Amino acid sequence: MSNPAITSHPIARLRGLASESAEDHLAVEEPLEVRLQGQPVAVIMRTPGHDFDLAAGFLVTEGILRSPQDIGAISYCKEARPPNLENVVEVILADGVPFDFERLRRNVYASSSCGICGKATIEAIHAHAPPLDADFTLSPDLLYALPDRLRAAQAVFDRTGGLHGAGLFSLDGDLIVLREDVGRHNAVDKVIGHLLLRDRLPADRCVLMVSGRAGFEIVQKALVARIPVLAAVSAPSSLAVNLAVGSNMTLVGFLRGDRLNVYAGGHRLGLK
Repeated sequence: MSNPAITSHPIARLRGLASESAEDHLAVEEPLEVRLQGQPVAVIMRTPGHDFDLAAGFLVTEGILRSPQDIGAISYCKEARPPNLENVVEVILADGVPFDFERLRRNVYASSSCGICGKATIEAIHAHAPPLDADFTLSPDLLYALPDRLRAAQAVFDRTGGLHGAGLFSLDGDLIVLREDVGRHNAVDKVIGHLLLRDRLPADRCVLMVSGRAGFEIVQKALVARIPVLAAVSAPSSLAVNLAVGSNMTLVGFLRGDRLNVYAGGHRLGLK
């Protein structure tokens, strides 16, 4: 069975001055148009697969959806003409769910290509997603185990080497859901959308692990989903740290082997 997330391409492979012809696997990147109430609201460059999760997660983090009951229907758009049939997802809201198209349009327009970095201030974010109050402690040993568990579940990365991964784990370290995508924020949206569609938000007893850096938009999305602990194998940005501190989130970076840096919320790791 073919995998829509993977394609192949002929290459020349060199070792020194010797070359040979070969085929290499590539992660597919294609646009996904998200329509809400019949109106286009965003075009997201993504890896095909789990498109409904992605559309739902995107609308959660934009403040449109709060529960699966907000969705009347979600489907590939029947009016899209081939070959774009599976590159257009339409979401119809349930009766009575408010929808401010102009506000959403402004938010999406202000977004950078790497996520919703255009939100004006941390205070504005907190008006929609207040600071967390989840109270528990984790062993650092649990966090040390997560990168290997995330990597072991990245089937498409194994074949392409070109995808980011986002995994949601229980407080016991069990993998709940993993999603892959060419975009870090898309992978996180797919995780959040998966939870929404299964009525598992808020995720306030979970840990989110991402394979890249922890930028502001990743922290913001975790906050909206009420995920109190975010761990990344690479560095956070200054604004990401400021948002995590102000939101009572635990933010861990450079999680590699038996080492990590705690940038916010060390109390959940037993630190004073």
